[in-house]
Amino acid sequence: MDKTWMKISNRKDKAYELGVKNFLKFAYSQKVENQKIPCPCTQCNNFCNQTKTVVEDHLLTQGIRKSYTRWIHHGEQFRHQNCGDSTEHGDGEEDSDTEDLNDMLHDIGTAQWGDNWAGREESADDSLNANHSDTDNFLKLLEDAKKELYPGNHFYSKLSFVVTLLHLKTMSGTIKSFNALLEIFRHALPPEATVSKSFADAKKLIRDLGFKSEKIHACVNDCVLFRKENENLDTCPNLNCKEPRYKMAGSRVPRKVLRYFPLKPRLQRLYTHKEIASDMRWHKEKCVHDDNIMRHPADSEAWKHFDRLHPDFAVDPRNVRLGLATDGFNPFGTMSSAYSIWPIYLVPYNLPPWKCMRDPFFFLSMLIPGPKSPGNEIDVYMEPLIDELNEMWLGVETYDAYSGKKFDLRAALLWTINDFSAYAMLSGWSTKGYQACPICMVETTCVHLPHRKKLCYTGHHRFLPIDHSWRREKKPFDGNVDFRNPVAPLSGNEILD
Repeated sequence: MDKTWMKISNRKDKAYELGVKNFLKFAYSQKVENQKIPCPCTQCNNFCNQTKTVVEDHLLTQGIRKSYTRWIHHGEQFRHQNCGDSTEHGDGEEDSDTEDLNDMLHDIGTAQWGDNWAGREESADDSLNANHSDTDNFLKLLEDAKKELYPGNHFYSKLSFVVTLLHLKTMSGTIKSFNALLEIFRHALPPEATVSKSFADAKKLIRDLGFKSEKIHACVNDCVLFRKENENLDTCPNLNCKEPRYKMAGSRVPRKVLRYFPLKPRLQRLYTHKEIASDMRWHKEKCVHDDNIMRHPADSEAWKHFDRLHPDFAVDPRNVRLGLATDGFNPFGTMSSAYSIWPIYLVPYNLPPWKCMRDPFFFLSMLIPGPKSPGNEIDVYMEPLIDELNEMWLGVETYDAYSGKKFDLRAALLWTINDFSAYAMLSGWSTKGYQACPICMVETTCVHLPHRKKLCYTGHHRFLPIDHSWRREKKPFDGNVDFRNPVAPLSGNEILD
């Protein structure tokens, strides 16, 4: 579709008006007329859903966001950058998903075994054959990626068909419905079609494509993880606990299991796709910075301060800045069962805003099991992640599909995203009691209500300008005049000290 109209500054130009009409026609090609869609004008920037009439009015009066060249919020699919606009329609579109999968497999092979790995499959001395089980499995994946689903079907390979179905199951489905769907396909497709028999077979097929998780046994009272020096213990080493590791004596069934998903292979996989590898530089090479406007986390003071402290990290835009988010929830919904499970997510903020806040780039780092919240012992469960972040800070060799070269990938955790109760768990500073404010800390002003047995936090007018008239007001506040200066936030080093 022609998008040159987006560059026209005169919004009264006939070509611009025609482009707006064609855009709306494309956006509503698979939607009903009264349905709201994200508005791509310069003000809404796809964050606000509007009706068709309002979107048209905004585009004609305020203009379209010129950087929004791929209409992913309005039905346009992600495409490999080498496919070009010429393949947007026709046969090229049918093959793009399979080609992307083949390209990804080729880049993974290059990342693991070097540039010429594809032509060295017969060699017995090189690194490709150093680990026969890994290479055999990977070469089997390549065969499945090239094998047609059934003779004459050029749209799906055996591998791409399974990947598509598993993605559908992940988005909305159960194992039972997935198995039923496979059964329908086996009866509907020709007998020679290579359709998996069950969900387990499908997962087995793509096992070498995916990321492995680690099951780490934990003390039932959240004292320790049974790893490293505690790996071979059968009871908790805490003298005040001594709870058994397993449910029954002589059994190997653990009482509590942390599921940890390693970070390193996930970050490395980002760079095996040329388009994503290019987008990981966006914050440095394409982001328009303005001191008065915050469009992206790269505009924040925390990001800039980190760059000033660690110029060796900031010099390579491919190094990853991460945010960590967590909160507990009841997986059983509104049922009466009291259970709290805590997922921890990591988000790479190198990506542009329209990607870094999308589901595919939210990395589940770990699942902390219940039935109760880990509370202040959440740091026990963070140990594997901290160890891996320390390793990523030093750098790990990674293949960059965009440049075609290897580099040392580094990563750093810049901040956490959480509610106030989770803040207490992650920071270690209690958000209740006489010193509940994490800014004021020991200078927190509070009064105990004698008849309610609760604390009331006062002293808010200390944050007003020193010459503000409310500084002398007593009745609206706590009955006192307050001319104290605002509390100066402590630096990270001061907090640690």
